[in-house]
Amino acid sequence: MNKKAVKTTDAPAAIGPYEQAVLFGNLLFSSGQIALNPETGAMDGGDIKQETQRVMQNIKAILHAEGLTFNHIIKTTVYLADMGHFADMNSVYETFFPESNPARSCVQVAALPKNALVEIDFIAHSEGSVA
Repeated sequence: MNKKAVKTTDAPAAIGPYEQAVLFGNLLFSSGQIALNPETGAMDGGDIKQETQRVMQNIKAILHAEGLTFNHIIKTTVYLADMGHFADMNSVYETFFPESNPARSCVQVAALPKNALVEIDFIAHSEGSVA
């Protein structure tokens, strides 16, 4: 099996030596997404809800690049700079999964790139919706 780099201008360009996502077989593995605006390269937000909204829009763009939706996501990992933001992050996150929630881990970390409040990565299945 070969891996395929997934790239879209609708999500932020990588800020290091990695791809936005990699398709391997029928699994799509994303790199962590923070609240970077793909048009400006600047952070969008100011609070955890705004940052989570931008992160989820970036994830949507990566999924869309492969013809996928949030229903194809089977696992996410959420990294929070402060676990005190859990409820507010969750209130935005859950709106993107109206049909079927993926498995998820959520951890607090010491710091995130660009002083982000949240970073999320995912694994999606590219053959049929899991909802």
